[in-house]
Amino acid sequence: MKNSEFSKIRASGVGYLINSIQTLFVGLLRIWTIPIVLMLSLCTGFTTYYGLSHFITSWIALIITVAIQSIIVISSLELAGIHWRANRIRYFSVVCSLAVAVSASISFSYFKFYEISQHDNLHINRLNKVRSDVKTYTDQVSIIKAEVLKQQRAELEKAMLDVQQAYFGTHAQIAEGYKKQIGEGPFWKHYNKIYLEKKERQAKFEHDFSELDKDIQKLLVSINALDIATNIESAYSGMLDNFQNVQLKINLLSGNIGQSLPEAPLLMTYKQFTADIQPSFSMWSDSNFSLFAFACAAMADFFTVLLSYRLEFTAPGPLTAKEEELVFECLRQFTEFRINKNDELEMNIEKTEIERAKRYSDWSRMFAVGLLLSRGFLRKVDDKTVEFAPNLYPLIAEKMGDKINKLRAESNLVRQAHADE
Repeated sequence: MKNSEFSKIRASGVGYLINSIQTLFVGLLRIWTIPIVLMLSLCTGFTTYYGLSHFITSWIALIITVAIQSIIVISSLELAGIHWRANRIRYFSVVCSLAVAVSASISFSYFKFYEISQHDNLHINRLNKVRSDVKTYTDQVSIIKAEVLKQQRAELEKAMLDVQQAYFGTHAQIAEGYKKQIGEGPFWKHYNKIYLEKKERQAKFEHDFSELDKDIQKLLVSINALDIATNIESAYSGMLDNFQNVQLKINLLSGNIGQSLPEAPLLMTYKQFTADIQPSFSMWSDSNFSLFAFACAAMADFFTVLLSYRLEFTAPGPLTAKEEELVFECLRQFTEFRINKNDELEMNIEKTEIERAKRYSDWSRMFAVGLLLSRGFLRKVDDKTVEFAPNLYPLIAEKMGDKINKLRAESNLVRQAHADE
């Protein structure tokens, strides 16, 4: 800090120091806002590019993305420096440009946030799809299995009854002369052979179905393991192997029982099971719409617009020392000032009635107004009035302070001269 600054602090006290710290803090916040806006713009630009690149060529998507983000930042800055009453066409063109750019950014950013937010749900839905297909298939097989075993038991019971009736000679197929003869005769041997064959066949069916149940249970366990497996590829490959074993045994049983079993579902491959979400406009449908993804996409663009708007200046650089002197002297020529609804100092830039009557030339001061408007130090309210931008107050305050100090110095010199006399 220079000696002049120390002298000002001693002369003005703690208030000046607090004001200097506050001014520095506000200035640092404004400077810090710039990299935040740039980082937000890069973030939303990446998500916008990601969504666009799924529909058009990558290099075209990149150019459009740069254009969208540039329009958002530039329009937000420009919107902060204009009033709709000053130039309605310009104001609404800026608003429309900003609305179109923000809508495009949110729409294509939504796809990336949708993918992030729905990644776990996508895995769960695919797992549930596999589980549902397998369960439907095995349930249909179980129903047919129960019917086959029921039919086999009924046939076995009938064969057992035939054996008993043949043994006691009461079977309907026994001739009248051989009825009521108890013993293991030819009829009994014939029906006993049929009974043993059916019994053996039923035992084989029960054994095969029991093995099938074990394989189905193993398949269901491997499907459930997909949810907690660390190596998804290995776990999914094992699940497909178990499914193929079940399908093979069901096909063999289909030939043995002499009837067709339900067709096996076509399960997705590992690549399909782990594939990322492919952006599509179906994500905007009522059934697939994600409010959280939309809110994230809108929030990023909202903060970009808000912080860009709050910068409140579009000046490409500070004024030179000569320009500052010119501006200060020209602004002093205006006479009608007031505080407007924005709590900013507002001045009338038209000639007064007296100036019109004297045919006063206001070229120099209007040049100063035009310079400050182009640099962002003034903001146009309407055709007749302009208001000070926040970055103009420190400049005027400094010039007023220098003017007051100069007047004080001249006054002291005059007093000193009178005292010497």
